[in-house]
Amino acid sequence: MSKQPSSKPPWGESEPLSGASYSAIELGLDNDRIFVLDQLALPVDETYREYGDCAGAAEAIRDMVVRGAPAIGITAAYGMVLAARAFSGLGADDYQKAMARAGEQLEATRPTAVNLSWAVACCLRRAASHAEQTGSDRHADMAELARQIHRDDVAACKTMGRHGAARLQDGMTVLTHCNAGALATGGYGSALGVIRGAVETGKKIRVLASETRPYLQGARLTAWELHRDGIDVTVITDNMVGHCMQLGKIDAVVVGADRIAANGDVANKIGTYSHACLARAHERPFYVAAPWSTVDAATAHGEEICIEQREREQIARVGGRQLLPDGVAVYNPAFDVTPAGLVTAIFTERGEHDPGDLPLGQ
Repeated sequence: MSKQPSSKPPWGESEPLSGASYSAIELGLDNDRIFVLDQLALPVDETYREYGDCAGAAEAIRDMVVRGAPAIGITAAYGMVLAARAFSGLGADDYQKAMARAGEQLEATRPTAVNLSWAVACCLRRAASHAEQTGSDRHADMAELARQIHRDDVAACKTMGRHGAARLQDGMTVLTHCNAGALATGGYGSALGVIRGAVETGKKIRVLASETRPYLQGARLTAWELHRDGIDVTVITDNMVGHCMQLGKIDAVVVGADRIAANGDVANKIGTYSHACLARAHERPFYVAAPWSTVDAATAHGEEICIEQREREQIARVGGRQLLPDGVAVYNPAFDVTPAGLVTAIFTERGEHDPGDLPLGQ
């Protein structure tokens, strides 16, 4: 049986910034700790881990207690709040140097999700602007910025959800891969925001969630979110997607992204490229939903994106059970890159975009 949180959330507020009854990440009322929904424990246990310093925030990101590019960025911003608190006694120059080191610690955790470096850069600019203030004022100002990043992400998800929902027709069955929902964002979700947006307009949408090996975010997280919201969801294994398309059981694909290159190439959870190829072969639309902070104008194309390599144990073991013989090597990239030419449209809070013509100068 799932362990539900108490009536009073651990962060002390009646409503989290996520706008739901749960949140991937929240900053405590006193700005002295963060509360992270343990996504490693879902779908069985709904519990929160508490961290009191920047190193803890980095640990939560690195160990995938929190995951999903936007949620990682928000966690990094909150980690910088904890760093500002720890360095409140330093002078202006030493404070900025210490904050830069904290940012480096956070950025070293997950290399592919551009939201992480984007959030750290936002916080370092704020640190430079308030360095001459008192320590308590610097801490409060950083907390204000981080909470605004969180709020802005939720608003962006709802806006892109409305843009994407217009593309989904009543009665459609939509495939999604990995988890790009409230758990992967500040709240509401990117890809799942498109689905939620369509459902909220009265459209009947059925979802097929690929289980997403090797870490099963689709089965453990996406299915948990959608089922909790009363949205019709069925889990399929990753290698059933072609079969389901061949039988006409999938009308469209909607996924999130961890980084979108300037030319519209999209890095997302490993397996996304395969689904995009299948969608093209079966003439099904393939949509990507992500906040504008995921668009990386400094990365010209997908070949420049650093693909994170995960540990052997994610494939070698499941639930403590050994699946591979000792000594057998594993290749475990966490992401792949879908070329822009396979993407029908990209939805952000700025609207619907042609993948090959992103409005980078705006």
